[in-house]
Amino acid sequence: MVGRGLGLGLGHWLTCGTGNCEKNQILSNNNLCNNSTTKHSIMFHSGCTSDGSLNNSKFNDPMPWIGIYVAAASLICGIAMTIDALHAFRYKKFWFPCKFFSLNATTLTVIAVAIKFSVDLNAAMPRRQDQLAKVSSSAFICMVMGNLLPSLGTMEDTELMMNIIALGILVVTAIVNICIQMATGVIFEFWIEHGLIMVLMVVLLGILCCLSLAIPTKKYFLDMTYEKKLRKANLVCFTRRNVSAADRLQKDLGKYWMMAYTSSPQFVIGRSDPGSASGAFCLVNLLILAESIVRTRVMPWSFRFCSGDSDYKWSTTMVLLCQTAAVVVGTVSPAFRWFMTINFRCPTKASLASGREFAVERYWIKRMRFWQVQPLYLRISNRRGRRLIQSAKFRVFSWLIGMQKGLVFSCKMIRYVSILFVSGFLRLRRFLIGDNGVESDAANRNRDVNMDLSRYVIYLEGEEVLVDLMMENNCDATAHWIKIGVKRQPRNLIHLLEQSNCFSSFKGVDDFDSEKVPSLCSGEPPNCWALPIVTLTSIAVAIPNIDKQLKEQLIRSVDEGLKYVKEIENYLEKVKELKHVMKAAEVVWSGVELSNKWLDVDLSKLAHDQKDKTGTGIIKLLAEISKGKFMEFANEDTYLNECLMELPSRWPMRVLAANSMYRICETLLLRNQNETSERLFEKISHMICDILLAALSNLQHVISRKCHESRIEEREKSIRSAILLFGKTKKILEVIDKKRPQHSDHGKLIHIDEWHLVSKKMDPLSSMSSSTDEETAASSPSDLCLSVE
Repeated sequence: MVGRGLGLGLGHWLTCGTGNCEKNQILSNNNLCNNSTTKHSIMFHSGCTSDGSLNNSKFNDPMPWIGIYVAAASLICGIAMTIDALHAFRYKKFWFPCKFFSLNATTLTVIAVAIKFSVDLNAAMPRRQDQLAKVSSSAFICMVMGNLLPSLGTMEDTELMMNIIALGILVVTAIVNICIQMATGVIFEFWIEHGLIMVLMVVLLGILCCLSLAIPTKKYFLDMTYEKKLRKANLVCFTRRNVSAADRLQKDLGKYWMMAYTSSPQFVIGRSDPGSASGAFCLVNLLILAESIVRTRVMPWSFRFCSGDSDYKWSTTMVLLCQTAAVVVGTVSPAFRWFMTINFRCPTKASLASGREFAVERYWIKRMRFWQVQPLYLRISNRRGRRLIQSAKFRVFSWLIGMQKGLVFSCKMIRYVSILFVSGFLRLRRFLIGDNGVESDAANRNRDVNMDLSRYVIYLEGEEVLVDLMMENNCDATAHWIKIGVKRQPRNLIHLLEQSNCFSSFKGVDDFDSEKVPSLCSGEPPNCWALPIVTLTSIAVAIPNIDKQLKEQLIRSVDEGLKYVKEIENYLEKVKELKHVMKAAEVVWSGVELSNKWLDVDLSKLAHDQKDKTGTGIIKLLAEISKGKFMEFANEDTYLNECLMELPSRWPMRVLAANSMYRICETLLLRNQNETSERLFEKISHMICDILLAALSNLQHVISRKCHESRIEEREKSIRSAILLFGKTKKILEVIDKKRPQHSDHGKLIHIDEWHLVSKKMDPLSSMSSSTDEETAASSPSDLCLSVE
């Protein structure tokens, strides 16, 4: 066999030759290398190394970018809390309501991203900044819970329960993961700090649950008290009918604001004992984080950090900086709530309260008492089993009620200790500013003036000592908001309305549309306040030989007036019926205000190609154009033709605009045949002014409605907007009071068609038609009414 092999090898060498044999050997080696490379490539793409083990060399590459993501989420939370704090300082809301950073699904998602370091179980964190980032992440959770407290008052019951459960799951998960990291060695420093922060987490979560159980009952009591005091305020308002509308509204708004401000759920939470205690806990949380950072610098020998690099690498420092900044900024709001509550509960009045200071009020446990005695409707036939379950439920709720009482009592103790601790600093402050506690004569006069408002302060059981303080700290709020509104008043509109003082009151409301004008169809759509104003302004802009500045001034004035007209019309009882007409007015006005166009008709160039360039000639031309557009739009399809007959209020917007233009132009032609352009422009301007005045006479009713029609969560915001609206329109209300005829105060919101009916009842002669009217109606062409066929 050996000889045979050698013979074959020798024969192969002889036949191949030396060069060919070397070439074959090289090709064989290349094939082996290619096979090996292919094998390595396949193994790499399948996640394995050459020896078949898992290739994890790239697993940690994205970690720094994840760190940036965590830092960005922390920064977003910090910015939102900063905006809330600035908003509170600007508007002097020192209970720091939540507007931008509140408890909802979006906020919970961002928080979950921001606390990733607290829940990361196996990422290596060997260095000083790595371990500090773990502490800052834990402190961040406590600070977030303290900031979210007031937002609980803005939620309905179901939403409140779901959000509290979601936040509870997030916090419990973070606590469990921190404990696991301490056990496995991922967290090997700052054990005491982590332990204290976790205790704060549990306490703050308990405060959140405590408040969420009491908030529905608090809202119920607040609503009952609000309705009672509102009836009293309305009774006083009714006895002052002889006072001007502006003066009456200003006094009434002060009462409404005091009731809304003191019954605001966010303010009630902010001044409560658990709300103030959360501020103290957030301060402790900040001190723990500060102590951790300072101790690593001052006492570096007390730590044994490891060498090496974190999986997050350089991004850990960024997370530490962002979260530390967020904790510092986010502690401002809870700390101020704590301090303001202490300032409210001054030592003198607190001592007068004696033992009642530590009594737990009914509303903290009322809901759980109800759940405790409420029977369970279980499908269990065994009577003994039902009795055992009911007994177990009773015992569980007894235990929960005890915990609730204990937590509220502890918060009261924290407040009391805080008062004792801070009262010395408050006395020192009063001494330094020279406050000897003696009130000046001016202060006494202000107290006498504002004593009337103390009857409208809404408070809960146990808050009796806060009534005077809440009134004193908020008695000038109405004047503040009115002053802001006055700075934003519509100056162009006021200038236009004041020009009409020498003319008959509201005459333009009756003159813009005449029954003498034949209808373009069998039915007429209802009018809104805005559409005649917009149409008349379009006609005024189209009149030639008028100074361009006068037209621009008119447009600016009408634009300011339409904003208030729209707000008025949104409160009308027939708002659904008028919605389409109001939308038509908005669309037409957009074209007139931005480009001087009415339904694609350029108003500024309308007179250029006309022989009759007088104002009357332009009005005739607009009447013809509008009539033509009405026919054009109406004849587009059969369905539209049927709508014209059956539902005039649902006519297309262009049809409504064309119909309004036609009727107003024809009315103007009936009453102004040979007027000059200047005189015609002046008459139309005063007609616009009269309609605006009539529409704005509804303002006092809109302001009152804003104060009455709102849920408890939105009441403060609604009344604040009413006060701002009053400040903006106070001058307008004064102008209307001077011009208001006796029949114009209808005691309710009224739209323009109702105004016509009231005017006819007050002036029967205006409703009588002359023989000329009858002839005009008789001579109306029959082809003006569209055929349904």
